[in-house]
Amino acid sequence: MRIKLVSIFVDDQDKALRFYTDVLGFKKKQDFPVGGARWITVVSEGTDDLELVLEPNGHPAASAYQSALMKDGIPCTAFESSDIRAEVQQLKERGVIFKVEPTNAGTVTIAIFSDTCGNLIQIYEHKK
Repeated sequence: MRIKLVSIFVDDQDKALRFYTDVLGFKKKQDFPVGGARWITVVSEGTDDLELVLEPNGHPAASAYQSALMKDGIPCTAFESSDIRAEVQQLKERGVIFKVEPTNAGTVTIAIFSDTCGNLIQIYEHKK
């Protein structure tokens, strides 16, 4: 058994696809209709073994979960960076709004930003 798909809820799939590809630099891997929505996945540049599903938050439980995380300032997921300060600077230049600037947190440095689709995302770098 292995992890292949990880989902996050988004309030607008088109906006999410643009943000995750144009701003964050992920690549679209899959995009096809499923019911009244789409199955959209993105992958990291240079690898496609783990896909992030941009799942619509149309179900009341999904939107309530997403709203509660945002209200309480809890990131829905985390992405690893090899140089968090450079990454934060590049993302700011692309218009990303950070809620938490790079902060030491034990063995990692973290930062948190809004994905403009209803989520907070944490990035982290392991300290060397």
